[in-house]
Amino acid sequence: MSITSESELLGMKEISEVLGTALKLMRAYAKVGMTTKELDDYGGEILKKYGAKSAPYLTYGFPGHTCISVNEEAAHGIPSSDKVLRNGDLINIDVSAELNDFWADNGGSFVLGEDIHNHQPLVDASKEILRKAIFQIKGGGKISDIGAVIENEAKKYKLKVIKNLAGHGVGRSLHEAPEDILNYRVKTNKERFKKNTTVAIETFIATKSTIAVELNDGWTLVGNKGGYVTQHEQTILVTDKEPVILTESNGIWD
Repeated sequence: MSITSESELLGMKEISEVLGTALKLMRAYAKVGMTTKELDDYGGEILKKYGAKSAPYLTYGFPGHTCISVNEEAAHGIPSSDKVLRNGDLINIDVSAELNDFWADNGGSFVLGEDIHNHQPLVDASKEILRKAIFQIKGGGKISDIGAVIENEAKKYKLKVIKNLAGHGVGRSLHEAPEDILNYRVKTNKERFKKNTTVAIETFIATKSTIAVELNDGWTLVGNKGGYVTQHEQTILVTDKEPVILTESNGIWD
């Protein structure tokens, strides 16, 4: 959305702070032996405490408050009483919500417990790539240039990007223009970031796959060639200088 008043900026800051806090608390709450539904219920209680409503539920009827993806799941994992978290699991939590007609989005991947499967390098790469991409965003800059940054940085780590998942505009709804802030350069895309707009920038960094495909449950996405995928996401305010990280309370770069 385009921020045109102080009240709109305050509204976006408020929902972003709630989401960042929810993500940080959920990450800390996750324990070996817990089910993903227990973790999601905890996240739902945090949103409820602040009066926020789950964006995927409101927008798509998603069966959960948050998306929790584990190991080979790339995104949109459904919280389940049958899915038990284990030591060394690669977990992604994506939290998006609405509060007072303002919407924001954030997410992060992390390793639960000990890194017995060597997922941490992938997690670290994803976080660092997101940081590099975000801090090159300015009003007037080409959206495709940010895709190039993400893709080129991934190559330096000998990793790949998921090409059919993307960042997006956010603010008055969960997904709005610009709708496809991709993780790779599309030379024909001449669209530019606009000053004083809010967008959700996210990395989808993979070990083997380049496309996310949907499972039979109608929600969960996995890589087309297997392997693992990490996602990190921040809602930001675009300026003509450094962007403002609205969801920085999530602590994903701490």
